[in-house]
Amino acid sequence: MEQDPFAAGDADRFTARQGEVLAEALHLLVQGGERALTTAGLARAANCSKESLYKWFGDRDSLLAAVVAYQASKVRIEDAAPAGSRDEFRARLVTFAEDLLTVLAGDTSLALNRLAISHASREGAPLGRLLLERGRKRISARAKALLEAGRRQRYLAFDDTEEAWQTLYGLIVGDLHGRLLLGDRPREDEADFHMRSVAAIDRFYRLHEAVIQSGVPSGSKEPPSAR
Repeated sequence: MEQDPFAAGDADRFTARQGEVLAEALHLLVQGGERALTTAGLARAANCSKESLYKWFGDRDSLLAAVVAYQASKVRIEDAAPAGSRDEFRARLVTFAEDLLTVLAGDTSLALNRLAISHASREGAPLGRLLLERGRKRISARAKALLEAGRRQRYLAFDDTEEAWQTLYGLIVGDLHGRLLLGDRPREDEADFHMRSVAAIDRFYRLHEAVIQSGVPSGSKEPPSAR
């Protein structure tokens, strides 16, 4: 089987053509469920050969994993490279928050989650596990790396990365995703995802901003690597 293109969670490893095929696979999956996503059906829908599908994605389970990871990759998360300024780092968090809301509230993600929930009790149904492993967990890992980069640069102050991430996720998403899964629609004050993201990051900074006093962050413990 070919190496997993999402081993590092990097959508850029796919060509534009492969991305088109995965988008078509998402459409089949949402419209017809897991049974609709076959190599033969996808080859017809995407106008490509089954040989190309096997070469690019491997077997059916690997294809399903790539589809889920492709959807998750729409949440852009800057790498942990140092930001040029506090404002630049804050902007990275806002972009992440807005992308997260846009993807979670999108029809495709909602359909995938509802499908996974409906199949959760079925033995051998992999979609729920893949949504966790290739979706949420990968987003979580990269988001926590971004938060840790902010701490290293003395923009953020926190002791526990997991707690900081859970706080950030809660401030961004709240109960919105759960309500949407149940068929609710965003309230008027929730529909502007950019403003909601800015407000969420503002609240997060009130909890975790590193205050500079004489060049030293106040109220935070330096990470071990900085000591």
